[in-house]
Amino acid sequence: MNKTSIKLRNNTLYQIFVRNHTPEGTFKGLIKDLDRIKDLGVDILYLLPIHPIGEKNRKGSLGSPYSIKNYREINPELGSLNDFLDLIEETHKRNMKLIIDVVFNHTSRDSMLLKAHPEWFYKDQNGQFNNRVGEWWDITDFDYTKDKNLWIELADTLKYYTTLGVDGFRCDVASLVPIDFWKYARKEVSKINRKTIWISESVHGGFVKYIRDLGFEAWSESEIYQVFDMAYEYDVQPYFDGYLKGQRPLKDYLEAIARQDEIYPANYVKMKNLENHDFERIAAYVKDNQFKILNWFGFSFFQKGAFMLYAGGEYSSSHRPDLFEKDLMKRNNDISEYLKKLIKIKKRSVFSSGIYQVNIPEIDGVGYNTFENEQEIWHGIFNVGQVSGRIKTKLEDGLYRNQLSGKMLKVENGLIDLIQDPIVIKIMK
Repeated sequence: MNKTSIKLRNNTLYQIFVRNHTPEGTFKGLIKDLDRIKDLGVDILYLLPIHPIGEKNRKGSLGSPYSIKNYREINPELGSLNDFLDLIEETHKRNMKLIIDVVFNHTSRDSMLLKAHPEWFYKDQNGQFNNRVGEWWDITDFDYTKDKNLWIELADTLKYYTTLGVDGFRCDVASLVPIDFWKYARKEVSKINRKTIWISESVHGGFVKYIRDLGFEAWSESEIYQVFDMAYEYDVQPYFDGYLKGQRPLKDYLEAIARQDEIYPANYVKMKNLENHDFERIAAYVKDNQFKILNWFGFSFFQKGAFMLYAGGEYSSSHRPDLFEKDLMKRNNDISEYLKKLIKIKKRSVFSSGIYQVNIPEIDGVGYNTFENEQEIWHGIFNVGQVSGRIKTKLEDGLYRNQLSGKMLKVENGLIDLIQDPIVIKIMK
C-alpha cells in the first residue's frame, strides 16, 4: 500500500489465543496480563478470532476459532461485549494497539450468514455447500462473485469493529479472497479510521499455485501489497522449515529473505515470526537448545520488518496449544529480559529506514545482517546452527562490546570467532 508507514517495521506484535492465554480464558483474564505484556515492549496485541464458534462439523470439543458462526457477536466463553470494550480501553491506556483476526474466506457450516444468505456461498460440482481446500471440513467458503451485498455486509462488519476502537485487522488466508474486495473494504474502513492496520496472512507460493491450478483465484504476495500494510513470512517459510528439518542449507533461507528487498515495494513491511498457532514452536524445532532459541529470536528481530511474538515464546515454550481445546500455554525458560533488549533495539529508526544488508557467511548455519544510516551501524551475528569457526565481517579490527551480553569481542583481520551467544554490535559514526 503506497500509504503504508515504514515505521511499522519497528513494531512488535504479540499474538494471543484468549481461550488458552490464562486459566480464565477470558478478556478479563487477559486484562490482568497487560502490564507484563506492555513491559516486554509490545506495540500491538493481535487476538485470534473472538466470535462464536460453529457447532456443525466442529473440530474437537470446543471447535476452531476460525469456524465462525456470527461475525457481529462475541464468543460468550471469552466474555461479553462490554468485557471486550474494557480490553480495548485498557490496551489503549497502555499505549498499545489491538487488532483482531478477520476470517472472510469462509464461515462455519451453521453460520448465520449461511442460513440468511445461502446464495453468497460456494457450491461444488454436486451443488453442495463446500470449501475449496479439502481438509477444512468444518467450514464452507464464500463465493464473492454472486452478490455485491456480501461485500457490503463484510465491510460493514469491519466498520463496526473499527467504531468499537479496534485498531486493525489480521486477515486470514487473505490471498484467497478477491483483492478487489479488500480494496473496497479498506476504502470503507478508512472513512472511520485512516490509520487502521491491515495485515495479510498471505499464503505459501506453492499453495497459491495449487489453488490456481484448481481453477480458482489466488493472489501473490506482490499483489497483496496493493492493499495490505503488512504480510506474513510464508514466502520464505519453506526455506526456514527446510533448514530446521535438515533438508536445506541455511543459505537458501538467507537468499530468500534477501530477495524480499528486490521483489516487493520499497515500503513493504514483513511480519517476521518464528512461530504461530499453525506451526511448531522454535523450541520444539531445536529440541529446547537454549542457545539456538536465543539466536533464532535474535536473527528474526534483526531482519527488515515487524516482529510477531506468539504468546509463550517469551518463556521458550516448546508446547503449541491445541486450537480446538482448552490447552494453556506452558512456560519453560523465561527469556523476557533478553527479548526486551531486542525489542528496544528494534525501535531505533535505523531498523525501519536504514540500509539493510543480508550477508551470507561461508560457514553455513550463521545469520549475519547489518542496518546502517548516517548516525550508526548495527551488526547482528546469530549462530543459529551452533557451528564452530570464524566468519568474515565488515568490521574494522579491534575490540567491540556485545550489546546483548556486555562481553567484549575481538575482530582480527576482519574475522570474528563464532560463539554460542547471539552477537549484536553497535557503531556510532
